[in-house]
Amino acid sequence: MARTAPIFAKQLLILSLLSSFVLILVQGEDDHEFVRAMDRDFLGLKKEKLSHFRLYWHDIVSGKNPSSIGVVKSPVNSSTLFGFVSMIDDPLTEKPELSSKQLGRAQGFYASASQQEVGLLMSMNFHFTQGKYNGSTITILGRNPVFNKVREMPVIGGSGLFRFARGYVEARTHAFTPSTGDAIVEYNCYVLHY
Repeated sequence: MARTAPIFAKQLLILSLLSSFVLILVQGEDDHEFVRAMDRDFLGLKKEKLSHFRLYWHDIVSGKNPSSIGVVKSPVNSSTLFGFVSMIDDPLTEKPELSSKQLGRAQGFYASASQQEVGLLMSMNFHFTQGKYNGSTITILGRNPVFNKVREMPVIGGSGLFRFARGYVEARTHAFTPSTGDAIVEYNCYVLHY
């Protein structure tokens, strides 16, 4: 009888450890209750389509009503303005002339993020204000080496009619005025969306 008590205690300890392990595994599965698979129809997602937009981005730093404001000056004296940050609310137009039909606004910021060349980190939403895309946005986040003829940046998302958007934009400088710093850039946007 004296030998059965230690064997029984050993079995009880092993059984207790195993049941605790099973309980931990079962409880661990409950931690993922915040995730569930969904049907695309629930969100009204139909067939994905590819859209191409061409528009003109007007970065106006001069005059009484600039659309781009420097909020952080470059802390070092460099030709690339490394560390400079500018907030933007730039007009997006149908043609290169600022007087042409306004399609929306580019809202966000750009920052000089390279020490070797003028390379900007662009973070902005193209907020559309015309037609069926009124109120919708596409979000662009990427590197813009401004002296390259064509710069490609990713579209990382969107809202409204551009929910689940992905794609890319190509930026080409249309005009730049060194004396004022004002720029007009043609953006070709290739966006996959529902």
